[in-house]
Amino acid sequence: LIGVKARDNSTKSRDINGRRRMNQKGILVVVSGFSGAGKGTLMKKLVTDYENYALSVSMTTRQPRTGEVDGRDYFFVTDEEFENRIANDGMIEYAGYCGHYYGTPKDFVEKNLEEGKDVILEIEIHKVRAQYPDAVLLFVMPPSAKELYNRLTGRATETEEVIRQRMLRAVEESEGIDTYDYIVVNDKLEDCIAQINTIVNAARHTPSQNIEFIGEIRKELKEFLGSR
Repeated sequence: LIGVKARDNSTKSRDINGRRRMNQKGILVVVSGFSGAGKGTLMKKLVTDYENYALSVSMTTRQPRTGEVDGRDYFFVTDEEFENRIANDGMIEYAGYCGHYYGTPKDFVEKNLEEGKDVILEIEIHKVRAQYPDAVLLFVMPPSAKELYNRLTGRATETEEVIRQRMLRAVEESEGIDTYDYIVVNDKLEDCIAQINTIVNAARHTPSQNIEFIGEIRKELKEFLGSR
């Protein structure tokens, strides 16, 4: 079992010895995949096994259901509050469904990113890329089409026709896999979790995630040469 991994989420630019830190801001991780690929299990396991992840919490205008907790399952708000957020660019994405609004609040995501948390979103990537060009886009795949079908039928909660529709949807979704940054195959859960965490940690070391750090080093180099 993968143990809990702690990470210093301080956003200070230098450590206790005065050495400059690389990027300490969190990474936005967008997780997509076929129905039945195990996205939900993976995301919950990441949050359980590693302290540096936060699952994005959606916002809705519908009433809470029995057992649901505000801020954990959803942020429950009025139509007026939701529409004010839309007007003030406070949503990453949103949609109307069955007379209610649903969406991803930007302030929750931004707050966690600034605190050094890697925020996991399950969302359509075209709604994220324009706002967060450095987001890590992951597509979760099953080891085979047969395994995907077995997982869907193994739920024993849907008719054969519904399962067929999900498989047809997977065929459509497979055409867009090459637009993602990485693919991970969810064959063995623990291995897949470790792979995702490795990818996210590596993303912290890309130049695009460390523009400020690079700029400061350039400045220091010029100042150092100018003083000699």
